[in-house]
Amino acid sequence: MDVSVVIPCYRSRETLPTLVRALTEVLDEATDAHEIVLVVDGSPDDTGAVAVGLAEELDHVRVLLLSRNYGQHNALLAGIRAARFDVTVTMDDDLQHPPDQVPVLIAALADHDLVYGIPETEEHGVFRSLGSRSVKAALAQSGVPNARDVSAFRVFRTPLRDAFAEVHDPSCNIDVLLSWATTSVASQKVRMERRPAGRSSYSVGRLVRHAFDMITGYSDGPLRLVTYLGFTCAILGVVLLGVVIVGFVGGKTTVAGFTTLASMVALFSGAQMLSIGILGEYLGRLHFRSMGRPSYVVAHEIDHAHDEHDRD
Repeated sequence: MDVSVVIPCYRSRETLPTLVRALTEVLDEATDAHEIVLVVDGSPDDTGAVAVGLAEELDHVRVLLLSRNYGQHNALLAGIRAARFDVTVTMDDDLQHPPDQVPVLIAALADHDLVYGIPETEEHGVFRSLGSRSVKAALAQSGVPNARDVSAFRVFRTPLRDAFAEVHDPSCNIDVLLSWATTSVASQKVRMERRPAGRSSYSVGRLVRHAFDMITGYSDGPLRLVTYLGFTCAILGVVLLGVVIVGFVGGKTTVAGFTTLASMVALFSGAQMLSIGILGEYLGRLHFRSMGRPSYVVAHEIDHAHDEHDRD
C-alpha cells in the first residue's frame, strides 16, 4: 500500500525525532510508498524548527506549520486534506503509539474502511479514563459507530475525506466526520506505550468539555432533552393544578400555600433557564459557523521532495 501518516505536533520536540526515524524504518519495509505529514499546531516551543529539520533531512517528511494553535482535531483535518496516498494513518506525537504497530493496523484495513487501534491494556488512571469514557459516550450520541473503540491511533481509506470536504467548523471532530462516510468500522488491539516525556494536555475537565462540544455540535440530543423536560414539567403542572383544585373544592386552601407556590416557581423557572441555556448553546454555534471562521490556516508548508520534483 501507499500510506500517508499524519501526526499533529504540539510540544513534542523531545519525542519527534525518535518517532519519525522509527516510523521511517517501519514504513520502508511495510509500504510501497509513504509520506509523513507533521502538522505543527502552533506549538510555543521549537517543535516547528525540529519538524522542519526532519523535513530537510528526510525526503518523505512534509511539514505544515499552522498559524496558531487550533486544536488536535483541526490539525488532523489539515493533515488529512494534505495527504497524497490512498491510505491515511493518524497517530500521536508522544510515542504512546509505537511505530511498529502501524503495519498491524494497516493489515486490519483489508476488509474495512476504517480501523481504530485500541490498547491491549488500559494505560490511564481512573479519572482520566472516566473523562475518556465521557467523550466516547458523546461520540455514540453523535452517531459514531463503535464509539467505545475510538482512539487517536486510526487508519482509513483516504477517499473517505470527500465526505467532509466542505466542512469548515472551528470545533470539528475527525471521528464524527469519518462516521459520515462509512459504517465499515473495526477495531484492532495494539500495544501502547507510556508517554516518555511531558504530559497530556487533555485533562479530565477538558475531556468533559470536549464531550459537551460534540454533543451540542453534532447531536440533537440536548434539544430532545429540552422537549422531554418541558413535557415532564407540563405533566407535573397539571398534577399540581389538580391538587390545588381538589384542595379548593374541599375547603382546604389557605393563604399558607406560599410554600407550594414558591416551589412551583422555582421548579418551572429552573426548567426554563436550563432550556434557554441549551438553546443558547445551539444558537451560539450557529452564529460562529455563520461567521465563516476557518478550521485552520496553514502559514507555511515545507515539502522539499515535492519541490525537487517540480524543479526536475
